[in-house]
Amino acid sequence: MTVLTSQSTPQRTISIRSPAIRIVIACIAFAALLAAPIVLPTYFVEIGFKLLIYIVLAEAWNLLAGYGGLVSLGTSSFFGLGAYVTVGLINQAGAGPLQALAASALAGTAVAIVMSRGLFRLRGLYFTVGTLALAEALRLFVINVPWFGGATGLFVTVDLPEIAALFRYATLLLALAALVMALATGSRFSVLLRAVRDDEDAASQVGVRAFRIKLAAFIVASALIASAGGLQAIKLGAIEPYGSFGLQWSVDPLAIVIIGGLGMRFGAMVGAVFFVAIGELLADYPELHVAITGVTLILLIRFAPRGICGLAEAALRRRGAAPQEAHP
Repeated sequence: MTVLTSQSTPQRTISIRSPAIRIVIACIAFAALLAAPIVLPTYFVEIGFKLLIYIVLAEAWNLLAGYGGLVSLGTSSFFGLGAYVTVGLINQAGAGPLQALAASALAGTAVAIVMSRGLFRLRGLYFTVGTLALAEALRLFVINVPWFGGATGLFVTVDLPEIAALFRYATLLLALAALVMALATGSRFSVLLRAVRDDEDAASQVGVRAFRIKLAAFIVASALIASAGGLQAIKLGAIEPYGSFGLQWSVDPLAIVIIGGLGMRFGAMVGAVFFVAIGELLADYPELHVAITGVTLILLIRFAPRGICGLAEAALRRRGAAPQEAHP
């Protein structure tokens, strides 16, 4: 007599945490963004462009402050630098947009290397004030040099790309920022950067080259910020020191990251969506936008220091723990 026994075969489950699945999702999102200008009205493409620029700025700031503990108020310095380099090359050298943006990234890298020696001697609040002073110094420099147009700035003297093309450039920049962040935060570099953030002296004593680690993060962030500034300048078709080096370009990324989640992988993206959405809904009431953003920051800092992403992560953990508590 033959007895048939059934054995349950293990089923393979597909996890969203799988690197392959994440790559597929990222490619689909990238393709969707490239195609978005074809199907979306110009108004939404304009909003999307603003959102992409803010995400790039926030990603760069999150790398510095969230992972490296380098709280910077100098985002506007590299943003304005990128804007002036881009417009200068387009006007004077006849460079194309992509060439000018690449040059702005190189300029941001060069300035970051030059300024790092002095800035990294400062820590904590002194570093923050030092980065703010750098932004003000660059603004005063371009105001007092006639070649940069002085206080009135410069206009782009050639035909500019349409918003659809600029949106795709911003998508490429975001993809580059996301790739760099994925490599930086998912590698040994992230561990070393966090070690320097938590205790630079202790990290140095165990062989971590703190200066090089901070410099690498500073260069990456500065290059991304300068490229974003150049792209914004191309969209506006003009630059002037008070706008290009405006404090808003330093404060807004800070607010976005704190809202989304400081040091959280998707904090910059979530915070930027919230920030831009509130700004568009309250476009006719800019003071109310500032007030709501300020109240949100205060509440999150007080009750949820890890931001919206931290709240979502905690909720998912509680949800996952509920069945285990019900069935000990």
